[in-house]
Amino acid sequence: MSVRATSLAFLFGAMVIGGASAAERPGTPVPPVPTSNDAPVASEVRLGGDDTQTRLVVDLSQKIDVRAFTLANPYRVVMDMPQITFRLPPKTGEAGRGLIKAFRFGLVMQGGSRIVIDLARPARIDKAFVIDAANDQPARLVVDLAASDREAFMRTIAVEGRPLERKPEPPADTKASGDTRPLVVIDPGHGGIDNGTRAASGEMEKTIVLEFSLMLRDKIEKTGKYRVVMTRTDDTFVALGDRVQFARGRQASLFISIHADALRRREGDAQGATVYTLSERASDARAARLAEAENQADAIAGLDLSSQEKDVAGILIDLARRETKTFSLQFAQGLVGQLKNAARLHQHPLKSAAFVVLKAPDVPSILVELGYVTNKADLKSLISAEWRDRTADSIVQAVDTFFTTRLAGARQN
Repeated sequence: MSVRATSLAFLFGAMVIGGASAAERPGTPVPPVPTSNDAPVASEVRLGGDDTQTRLVVDLSQKIDVRAFTLANPYRVVMDMPQITFRLPPKTGEAGRGLIKAFRFGLVMQGGSRIVIDLARPARIDKAFVIDAANDQPARLVVDLAASDREAFMRTIAVEGRPLERKPEPPADTKASGDTRPLVVIDPGHGGIDNGTRAASGEMEKTIVLEFSLMLRDKIEKTGKYRVVMTRTDDTFVALGDRVQFARGRQASLFISIHADALRRREGDAQGATVYTLSERASDARAARLAEAENQADAIAGLDLSSQEKDVAGILIDLARRETKTFSLQFAQGLVGQLKNAARLHQHPLKSAAFVVLKAPDVPSILVELGYVTNKADLKSLISAEWRDRTADSIVQAVDTFFTTRLAGARQN
């Protein structure tokens, strides 16, 4: 064995057998041991190796079953496991090592968690296993990666076959017999393994928008004029296409996707709410960049995107899209008018871009960016109960105006 290989072997062995656990380091909080009814806990992650061989180790409160597979375009390694409680430091996974560019983790459906590794280059899964707790050391998930090339990487995927994506059971349709009230679908962005944007102080977009959406749902329901359902009501990942089908399958009358924005450092600063409608040609470069980022949700969650079916745009669907686009724009304009009385708006508050979640051809759809988590004033508003209450009220008023106008027009026709 070469000196280099011996060094790697020593490093890998130390990471699994002799790596200091959280309990061994003074001043490091130790997660409580779960009861039999609790989900297993992941308490620490370590990386070792180089661009030829890389190992990832996750400390666990108990042994679990793991299924590992690879996906291409981009190169990823995905590990599915039972639902895990991840008690890891903030920003864990943002910096990689060797073959691992970065990784993320979280709930991908009720009862199931996932770790997704972004690869710096093609690599094969040499080993993926979980060892029992022993000698005062926790159980550990170990993944060994070895450098490969694209041809071998793609051959492995072809031989193994694409893993079947499990989808969460759809919630029961809330439509009561004979209930003809319009159905509003509220779509809290991101969720589960997909955190969305994150403030410097740690607040996550997926949590901010879920809390706001739950308040908005309650306020719309309280009017008694509409039925309301949500694409998610907890910290669960929902694929972009599933969000669209959720609304279409229930014959929704309106789809409202709720998000919070963030700017990269080189983009400077911006603040205020923005309302987006669908357009294949973005209204500006900033809108195009945002849509591209939001449309990466499925790749972030480790979904196989290579076999997605394209929409077949026939004449009838084109006609439906034109009418839907008109209604979407009408609602967006009305919403901007209401929001300006309750919240700070972006200097260009009405924009358009090719957001996947807005592509239902028969459901008027808009996406609201409530503000920028990278702006201190906006973040203060986003976590303010008073601001949320006032802003949600303005959206309810816009919904009411939209349907009052539509129903009046329908009666005249």
